[in-house]
Amino acid sequence: MRVLFIGGTGIISSACSELALQSGTELYLLNRGQSVRPVPEGAHVLHGDIRDPESVRRALGDLRFDAVVNWVAFTPEHIETDLALFRGRTRQYVFISSASAYQTPPANLPVVESTPLVNPFWEYSRNKIACEDRLTRALREEAFPVTIIRPSHTYDRTLLPMDGGYTVVSRMRQGRPVIVHGDGTSLWVLTHHSDFAQGFVPLLGNPHAHGEVFHITSDELLTWNGIFHEVARAAGTEAQIVHIPSERIAAADPDWGAGLLGDKSHSMIFDNAKIKRVVPGFACTVPFARGAEEIMAWYDADPARQVVDEALDRRMDELIAAYGRG
Repeated sequence: MRVLFIGGTGIISSACSELALQSGTELYLLNRGQSVRPVPEGAHVLHGDIRDPESVRRALGDLRFDAVVNWVAFTPEHIETDLALFRGRTRQYVFISSASAYQTPPANLPVVESTPLVNPFWEYSRNKIACEDRLTRALREEAFPVTIIRPSHTYDRTLLPMDGGYTVVSRMRQGRPVIVHGDGTSLWVLTHHSDFAQGFVPLLGNPHAHGEVFHITSDELLTWNGIFHEVARAAGTEAQIVHIPSERIAAADPDWGAGLLGDKSHSMIFDNAKIKRVVPGFACTVPFARGAEEIMAWYDADPARQVVDEALDRRMDELIAAYGRG
């Protein structure tokens, strides 16, 4: 197959690029050449900026594809650009949406692909929903060959799962308290990017995926308390947790709060039966205990990666002190 990834060197897409190449795919990557991750050996690089459609047309020339995957489409305007660029040029267009688009908070668990898409708390999620709506209309009105994928919280060795990243680990290692939203018992799913790739790559060029929607997640359920303790263990320390309601965090830091109220503060359990039907044998094999060790090994290998956000660090102290005062 000939496949185009718009992006292809990000946290999720890098593992998919490597697996696609290992599977014999003729892979093209359209990007600006600014990623910190290397281009995988064997991929053809097309230099263009997807936000500049003319540069993309020049880069693509007469190329046509069995599948095009846009890893960096976030608004309906981005979708309109892709529709104009790829009508008649691809047999399958894959949009990377988000599991945060599902009804929040969910009325029923586990979440399935037919769960309503409603998120009043987070603009990012509402934009993804609007993208899906536009593509559904294109499928219905012009048979545009779309497949929609909704990743949940997917990580690689460079991504700590908690807001604040290494700032939180630094606090743990200093014996200082760290903030966990709510009471820390809500259930969450973390998916290693190599596991995600095992479900994703077989959907490329797969006729059973045309016109369909899939989420691809681990079946391992974790509490946020457990996630923090697992990271602390991998960092060789302990987590001194302070629980603060998500609403209080949002009031003090609206950006941090949007991701909590719009996503992380609610228990999310996913039914992966659909992807397992279309990709027989799909299973996630990297538990977060191992993933956390991989993450901390990456951070500890280079002190330059251990970046502390001083402003956020102070804000955490202020939140903890204010909440302690009631």
